[in-house]
Amino acid sequence: MKGVLETVDRDGVAFLRCETRSVGRKPAPDYWLCDVIRMLDAIDEEKTRGEILYDGTEFRQYDGMARPSFVFKEEVVGSAHIFRPRFWGDIICDQTVKDACKTAGVRGIRFRDAAGD
Repeated sequence: MKGVLETVDRDGVAFLRCETRSVGRKPAPDYWLCDVIRMLDAIDEEKTRGEILYDGTEFRQYDGMARPSFVFKEEVVGSAHIFRPRFWGDIICDQTVKDACKTAGVRGIRFRDAAGD
């Protein structure tokens, strides 16, 4: 996954190598902590369907239980392939990231359509 994300959108992610130890003489595997560091105010609130909680405060967020259907501002997203939207805790990625994960055989990751369709 590290290689995929670094190839597709290096500026959107940061990695920190984890210290690993192994019992016995076998070398410990390499593990990396990943953070999606790009945050964009990219949700088009006029076109997005969903309930906003704590509206008017700095803690506002979309109600995940109400299954929002997002529309993003293309001019804000630009060439970014992966980001965290402001006021929403999930990570957003495009079809390029999804296809690269599939091609690389990455398992254990789930993709959902942000449009809610």
